[in-house]
Amino acid sequence: MFEYTEDGQDRHVPIPINDIDALYLFGEVDLNTKMLNFFAQSNVMVHFFNYYGYYTGTFYPREFLNSGDVIVKQVASYLRKSVRLELAKEFVKGAAYGIIQNLKRYKEKTSGELEKVETYFADIDKQSTIAQVMGLEGNIKETYYAAFPKIINQDIEFEKRVKNPPNNMMNALISFVNSMIYTEMLREIYKTQLNPTISYLHEPGYRRFSLSLDIAEIFKPIYGDRIIFALLNNNELQKKHFDKDVNYAYLIEEGRKIVVKAIDEKLNTTIMHKQLKQQVSYRKIMRLELYKLVKHVLGESKYQSFRIWW
Repeated sequence: MFEYTEDGQDRHVPIPINDIDALYLFGEVDLNTKMLNFFAQSNVMVHFFNYYGYYTGTFYPREFLNSGDVIVKQVASYLRKSVRLELAKEFVKGAAYGIIQNLKRYKEKTSGELEKVETYFADIDKQSTIAQVMGLEGNIKETYYAAFPKIINQDIEFEKRVKNPPNNMMNALISFVNSMIYTEMLREIYKTQLNPTISYLHEPGYRRFSLSLDIAEIFKPIYGDRIIFALLNNNELQKKHFDKDVNYAYLIEEGRKIVVKAIDEKLNTTIMHKQLKQQVSYRKIMRLELYKLVKHVLGESKYQSFRIWW
């Protein structure tokens, strides 16, 4: 049972554990080891967000689809510099392609930014190191974010991307949406044989699931940013849904509910898949991307990052 307060009253709502694979907990929530053991036995991930809606971490149950062969070859792909560089470029290409498609939707307003990003896109394959690829990715994002005030109809304060901590409404919204896409990607990685700590674009490190960072880059523009544009341009999300402490902006609870609902609806939306010739959800497309990566590290087929067609 899950307890929550609504209109000053405590209520209990049953959660069908067999129908969920992840929980998102915002604010202060009390958990005990018995509950965490129950989640682990049911292969349910738990993502934690603090009072400000900032992602703080994930309870990641013991993996249940382990494959030594995949892990060994995933590591081998990281250790081979040429293979790692190839994959890193593909992740940035996928992200840049999505950005280009977004700018094309508003090309009467963003022609300058579109032209620059297309030039950067053409230069991705020319880069010879991971650092150069990430530097080019930074240029792409800087140019892209400069177009946001032109795309969004509301009067917004957004000069540059600031993450830690977000300093205004737009940075708070982008950070929150990006963290949701990141956790959704982690959720899908858990359902594959891939190890979430072995990455190619972002350097593997302590205390982070860096493969989720890699592949989430592809879906942030086409899922996350399109949700941001729609919510703001339709006035579903406004300045009243944000608050600010000293040097820290964040979504209030009402605003987070609007965003989480929009993301869930988006990821459950289905579309006819060009190759599979069947309806698949946006969320399933994320997992299909991971299957492509598995095939790549196993040497079955070459990985090409997702290119949105709608």
